[in-house]
Amino acid sequence: MSPSDLLHFDLHRFEEARPMLLGLAYRILGSRADAEDAVQDTFLKWQAADREAIDTPHAWLTTTCTRRCLDLLGNAHRARVEYVGAWLPEPIQTAAVSDAERSMQLADSLSTAFLLLLERLSPKERAAYLLHEIFDTPHAEIAAMLELKEPACRKLVSRARANLQAAEERHAPPRERQQALLEAFQLAVAEGATARLAALLSAEVRLSTDGGGKVPALLEPLHGLGKVLAFLANRLRGYWADYEWREADINGGPGFVMYREEHVVATVTFGYDRAGHAADIFIVRNPDKLTRLTS
Repeated sequence: MSPSDLLHFDLHRFEEARPMLLGLAYRILGSRADAEDAVQDTFLKWQAADREAIDTPHAWLTTTCTRRCLDLLGNAHRARVEYVGAWLPEPIQTAAVSDAERSMQLADSLSTAFLLLLERLSPKERAAYLLHEIFDTPHAEIAAMLELKEPACRKLVSRARANLQAAEERHAPPRERQQALLEAFQLAVAEGATARLAALLSAEVRLSTDGGGKVPALLEPLHGLGKVLAFLANRLRGYWADYEWREADINGGPGFVMYREEHVVATVTFGYDRAGHAADIFIVRNPDKLTRLTS
């Protein structure tokens, strides 16, 4: 194989792995921008490596990307201590993800509620859990990636699983119920009619808005059905009077992308309890987190 053919082959192998690497990095970091940086750093290291000496390129790429994500996650945690208001993961339109990602049927692990649950875990717990439970990586391989003994890796995954199971469970109700929620939510905000929405929300519903200190947003989540409905019908109705509503698949489920003069200004997604009621309403308004959404 000529040098140019070898380079093309190596680039092809990386591109084949890119969707998985990006999906893993996004789930670890909760940020599409940071995930893209981690994957790009992995590509640069792949280019500089002695690729003929790499026996299993997929494992090498996954290891390199995972370790870079853990480095970035430490920096991200320090930044979130100083974050203004509620921090929410960067929304992604999952209808636009690659075929390779869709074929893995990982939409549930992209939900905002699930990504927030991962915040309960230490960086290594998060990486180990995702690699094993979501990406079906054997314990022995994960142990090598994280520079652990295999028994320690198994304990890490087990502890992470127990931690997440102890948290309030999240469920995705049938698509029809989610669609009914979208219609009722838009009716409540656009017209102030909240009766239909009230029947679809948990009594303990929580509304969180992420403005990042860059646009007006609630600094603390609102708790309780009455407070949330009043905010939607009385305050948000006025704020969003000139917004255009567009339905979209966001983080694996139906939601809204809000536009004003063809610029994305907000996204709305939901989290659900075991009974299928919406237990969380997530609104992202931080403009830095909206730049990668497609129209």
